[in-house]
Amino acid sequence: MTTETQPPASGAPARTLDTAEIQKILPHRYPFLLVDRVDITESGKKATGTKGVTSNEEFFQGHFPGHPIMPGVLILEALAQTACVLLMSQGGFENKIAYFLGIDGAKFRQPVRPGVLLKLNVEVLRAGSRAGKFRGEARVDGELAAEAEMTFAVVDK
Repeated sequence: MTTETQPPASGAPARTLDTAEIQKILPHRYPFLLVDRVDITESGKKATGTKGVTSNEEFFQGHFPGHPIMPGVLILEALAQTACVLLMSQGGFENKIAYFLGIDGAKFRQPVRPGVLLKLNVEVLRAGSRAGKFRGEARVDGELAAEAEMTFAVVDK
């Protein structure tokens, strides 16, 4: 269910997309859909995704037994999915898909463990009809867990 408020109150999202709405935009499905909710705070420019990290995640079986840590590459993928929802939710991208092109300056600041809410803050740095770049930060309890700048291409499905 998509909710919209006009105009948004200070700090309130302009639009919130739940899992059903996200699945209309992204082709990803379990176990690779890594964002549960997206709050668009500034249309076409900024959004915050939320991922509930649970002990039932398949990747924890092997990463690492007895010391579960969410793989950094999946944190970056969750950021990318959040950015894709932000971009594609604007409309005009119905027959398009976004592909990862590159990652710059990725840094992992602290491990992400089961039982937390991972907040995925993205900001579009540059966006066009064929490509773009965004900056993302993943946070747990307000503390920076990972950050990177990523580029993407928009192509026909």
